[in-house]
Amino acid sequence: MQMSSVSGSDRISDAAARKGLDMDSFTEHRFTTDLKPGVPGQTLSGLLARAAAQCPDAAAIDFLGRRTTYRDLFHAADHAAAGLQEAGMKKGDRIGLCLPNTPYSVILFFAAQRIGAIVVNINPLYVEHEIHQILLTSGVSVLAVTDLAMIATPAIAATRNCPIHHIIVCPFTEALPWGKSFLFRAFKSRELVRFEQDPRLITFHKLVVTRGLPKPVALDPLKDVAVLQFTGGTTGTPKAAMLTHGNLLANLAQIGERIEGALDGPQVILGVLPLFHVFAMMTVMLLSVDRMGMMVLLPRFDARATLETLLHNKVTIFPAVPTILTALLRQKDIRPECFAHMTAVISGGAPLPVALRKQFEETAHCPVIEGYGLSETSPVLTFNPLDNARDGSCGLPVAGTELQIRDISPPHHTLSSGQSGEVCVRGPQVMPGYWGGQSLENPFTEDGFLRTGDVGYLDDDGYLYLVDRLKDIILCGGYNVYPHVIEEALYRHPAVLEALVIGVPDEYRGQAPKAFVTLKEGVAVTERELLDHIGQYVSKIERPRQVVFREMLPKTLIGKLSRKDLIAQENLHSNLSPMAEEA
Repeated sequence: MQMSSVSGSDRISDAAARKGLDMDSFTEHRFTTDLKPGVPGQTLSGLLARAAAQCPDAAAIDFLGRRTTYRDLFHAADHAAAGLQEAGMKKGDRIGLCLPNTPYSVILFFAAQRIGAIVVNINPLYVEHEIHQILLTSGVSVLAVTDLAMIATPAIAATRNCPIHHIIVCPFTEALPWGKSFLFRAFKSRELVRFEQDPRLITFHKLVVTRGLPKPVALDPLKDVAVLQFTGGTTGTPKAAMLTHGNLLANLAQIGERIEGALDGPQVILGVLPLFHVFAMMTVMLLSVDRMGMMVLLPRFDARATLETLLHNKVTIFPAVPTILTALLRQKDIRPECFAHMTAVISGGAPLPVALRKQFEETAHCPVIEGYGLSETSPVLTFNPLDNARDGSCGLPVAGTELQIRDISPPHHTLSSGQSGEVCVRGPQVMPGYWGGQSLENPFTEDGFLRTGDVGYLDDDGYLYLVDRLKDIILCGGYNVYPHVIEEALYRHPAVLEALVIGVPDEYRGQAPKAFVTLKEGVAVTERELLDHIGQYVSKIERPRQVVFREMLPKTLIGKLSRKDLIAQENLHSNLSPMAEEA
């Protein structure tokens, strides 16, 4: 009987060779790639140095029309690195980047890597309490913020009672083209914050005005941490995954191996997903520099502006989450010309409904490729081949990745193909652990596989199909019911735009599925019609007891549908219901 264990291709690729990665060693236990301490080309800052040396005049960044060459990006990062050292930063210190997508994000990321500092990615839309927790947990000593009031105000407030030595202020208008900068100052100056006197404040301009070069720092790419990526983790509790230089370089090589031949040469990659998220950090920023292409950065997602950017910048790669694809489809002016230069849309961050993928491909006339990964895995684990994607699958493991499906219940045996269990992985892109040993529960198995907390199965050819998160499983009368299966059935109905299913208390079965949907504009459907439709694809035990229609469903700050927030809303409503009835 075939067991559900599969490993990615171990052939040596040009992409791996460029970084000195021995693909044959990828199949060994986690950190056995042929990376050597102190070799510049084998650190993240080495990526930028190579690009600047080989194509100094090529555009590295386009930010709302203002372009930065690789030469200028390299020099800016080098000066910022020297400035950070002059400010007292040393190897292993943490710098928090609380920034929207701007050139500052890229410059300071590579500056930190140049001196061996650790980047702590912070969502700039977090509230004060959330930022405060991240600063305390990670021990950030330098914080970078923009001067946009909605970001700067809570971020600065969050530094109280934190050991922050310096706050780097990155003026938003100075990153804009001259005309847009003038208009912003003239008509939106109220959106900019006026900082109070604070000895910790230093402007970005002052940071980079230095005549010196950064002092060299010896780095071991297999051991030295490059990024602390905060995540809900495999247990749902926020914690920081430690990603080493080796983890991220290995994942770049793995992606390069998978796309070799299909995405040769410089690419134009649209960065509408925030760079503080590991998916965009890898597929927008690092992949762009690795391919010596141009990243087109937008500070926030706006559907109309995104379509215009796709068209005018001749974008070739578009990393997105499913909700962004849904939002674009709702635009009346979406047309194939916007995607005329597109090689692929790369969908990640959340499961991609088959119906949504097909609708987008028919509209845009370009392939939508789904991948799968975690913050803990740098992030890519699986990726559909560009020429052989399978409906409902998130693809084959990337090179050097061992993937097994294990029984959820002890003793956690490896399961056969077609059987659902927990997805467990091992590979050079997998983190060494959480910062400060935050996780009370060891996320690794005894033989070194990371337990992802995701439920899935492998087909006979090794393609991975995700079923759901372990924590999202609905225990219904002794049966495991997976919300994702019901959501897929809902998406098959032509009227459904978005769908989320959660478990709610049920006196008879313990829990029962409850569905929440939004409908496409100008389309009507009844609850009974949807329930009858679902009945064609799911069993009686999986059939929702109710379908609730909403104008919108809750989303995370990066645009993913948020089951967590929906559950919180439903619990609040349930607690208030008796009071409402009494009133």
